[in-house]
Amino acid sequence: MSSRKNRQLAYESATTVAEAIRTKQVSSVELTKLMLERIEKLNSRINAIVTVTAESALRRAAEADAALAAGTIWGPLHGVPCTIKDCFETKGVRTTAGAPFLKEYVPLQDAVAVARMRAAGMVMLGKTNVPVMAGDMQSYNELFPTSNNPWDLSRTPGGSTGGGAAATAAGLGYVTLGSDIGGSIRIPAHFCGLFGHKPTFDVIPLQGHIPPPPGIIVGPVDLGVAGPLARSASDLGLALGVLGGPDKENSIAYRWALPPARKKSIREYKMRYVLDDPLCPVTAEVKQQLQLGVDALRKSGAQLEEGFPDSIDVAGQYRTYLLLLWKMVLPGSPKEQIEQIRASTPAAEEFVLASAKSATEDSYPQWAEANEHRYRIRAAWHRYFREYDAFIMPTSFVPAFPHDHSPDWFGRELATAEGQRRYTDFLFWSSFAIVSGLPATVAPVGFTKNNLPVGIQILGPWLEDATPIFVAERLELEFGFQIPQGFE
Repeated sequence: MSSRKNRQLAYESATTVAEAIRTKQVSSVELTKLMLERIEKLNSRINAIVTVTAESALRRAAEADAALAAGTIWGPLHGVPCTIKDCFETKGVRTTAGAPFLKEYVPLQDAVAVARMRAAGMVMLGKTNVPVMAGDMQSYNELFPTSNNPWDLSRTPGGSTGGGAAATAAGLGYVTLGSDIGGSIRIPAHFCGLFGHKPTFDVIPLQGHIPPPPGIIVGPVDLGVAGPLARSASDLGLALGVLGGPDKENSIAYRWALPPARKKSIREYKMRYVLDDPLCPVTAEVKQQLQLGVDALRKSGAQLEEGFPDSIDVAGQYRTYLLLLWKMVLPGSPKEQIEQIRASTPAAEEFVLASAKSATEDSYPQWAEANEHRYRIRAAWHRYFREYDAFIMPTSFVPAFPHDHSPDWFGRELATAEGQRRYTDFLFWSSFAIVSGLPATVAPVGFTKNNLPVGIQILGPWLEDATPIFVAERLELEFGFQIPQGFE
């Protein structure tokens, strides 16, 4: 194949290449060799893939082609090269979660999500970079070089699925598996110009995800989810169909199927939207692109009304999310960090640090009250979705920002045209889908004047993940995925 054709093929959607493999227009070995060649050539610039499994990938690709020749198709991802976030255990392959104490950890089995992708025919190219224990909006750690954004190498691709987002945006794999508890799928999608989907809570089992550390047995991981990032909205639905459903123990009693989108035409969709909020103002350059996204949906015939539903207490919802988040995260944090938070004196408007301090002091009754409020929030959104089909909002208040590895996470600030902003503001727009458990899809809606991607977030009804993905598909017709300029 010519270099031009190879480049075009490298940026195709997973849906397209899966069909090309099935119809024998291209072989899995050809695609896998193409991806490995690109990784060899380009990965050192973005440091996205930290463990490359070239030998096993080529072996698996050859097996996929042989199976196809014998008339067997393993599943929807048959022979498709993909990447896996280094927080998911992979049998026989180093899995570090970016943590020094796991630098030599090689699991004996796959995480559930990884096993499902393998069963569906995935060819695993390797593991993608993350912050330490998935605990930042950037992807850096002591074990591997810092991940860079292919749109601007001086900026982060986000976190914690930053390596996966950078790899996918750069054409180093067709789908990447990520996870999200504070925007870790959605913010990297926004920063890198991708489509990303945070599924309904507990639709995809998280067994085998780190954190928690290996060997810890837990039920459904509170708040967090696993989900895909890709270059096309249709790939999100494809991946979700592979990943979703109860774990082995529960599958004896029930099954799961992805319900179709609520309506077949965007003209039938009724939605509300907000593009800003005083609790987390959006920069003008991001807001401009978000408005273009809303305008595109309106032009396509969707009914759109501005404003939050009356039933949603935005500040109360955010506080509840933060308290639940910190009550889950802080017990595993270093003792010195907890003591530092406990000794802090945050102002009332410093929601994130104030909630962290509260989480170090609160007793079980306070947590139970916050947990009960979580279900009141979900019920309020249920009422909204009886009349409306989706809710549109920002993914983040800024585009991708320059690397900042200063040790004081709470003290970091970002420079914007409108002034300095708290680093912790990243949690605000991410919190809606997490505390409610609702599905949310990110779709690209253009670029800032500095050519940095902007993504819009589409919140959908409980268990109706195909609905926000459908809205993203309509936006894809207008904006689509764009190859990072100047990267190659």
